[in-house]
Amino acid sequence: MSELPLSATSDAALQAAPVTKARGYWATVGRRILRDKVSMACALVLILIFVSAILAPWLGLEDPYKGSMIRRLRHIGTTGYPLGTDELGRDMLARLIYGGRLSLVVGILPVILAFGIGTSLGLVAGYVGGKLNTAIMRTVDVFYAFPSVLLAIAISGALGAGILNSIVALTIVFVPQITRVAESVTTGVRNMDFVEAARASGAGPFTIMRVHILGNVLGAIFVYATSLISVSMILAAGLSFLGLGTKPPEPEWGLMLNTLRTAIYVNPWVAALPGAMIFAVSICFNLLSDGLRSAMDIRN
Repeated sequence: MSELPLSATSDAALQAAPVTKARGYWATVGRRILRDKVSMACALVLILIFVSAILAPWLGLEDPYKGSMIRRLRHIGTTGYPLGTDELGRDMLARLIYGGRLSLVVGILPVILAFGIGTSLGLVAGYVGGKLNTAIMRTVDVFYAFPSVLLAIAISGALGAGILNSIVALTIVFVPQITRVAESVTTGVRNMDFVEAARASGAGPFTIMRVHILGNVLGAIFVYATSLISVSMILAAGLSFLGLGTKPPEPEWGLMLNTLRTAIYVNPWVAALPGAMIFAVSICFNLLSDGLRSAMDIRN
């Protein structure tokens, strides 16, 4: 019996080998972040807060606006009020959960808006370059001359108190930061071989930016934007604390801190609850952003 040629044996072995599908970049990122216990714990806490805020009307909570001077400043663990009551006798558990709606919207929506505007400006400035780049980036530098807190207070003070004005003010604060990051990463990509090949094939500037460049820079910009959510939450709470954000009697964590500051010597644990919520959400977003950054750095 003649032996099979070596090439035939190799072909048979290759055909018999199991076919393995190459894992894509985002699949690898998802697999790595799922293995990060800290990021998953933070994501679980955030999901719990989001779901409870969305489903607040169906959780059987007390009316967050109904007060009673008889039951004001009840301690944590009081029967019927597991987290006590505020200075007007309103249930703290209900106000914290309902307050998460406004706090999360005012904290996250400005970052989403700034992400869209800043990415567009940075992409155009980084790809086109020249005088357009100079005009956009020098305008951005003007906003960088002011600290974020003072700029947000100044814009909110000029526009007036209110939720919408707070969102506008915070969006203006974050657009320059995201624009600078987007311009930086776009400048590093615009002269790469695949972009030059797209130009040689006759693709227009808009097509190159949308199809070839955006997908390669979006990850870095997104990770940076997620790290700004924790800052946005603190700034939004600060504006409400100063009376430039949400107006009473709406439940909002920053506003609740302001109204409860007079009760800090009477019932400090209840007065600290809104601050604890702001801290928990901010640190969870911060740690989740760090985990996402590590997961996307596949070189390490």
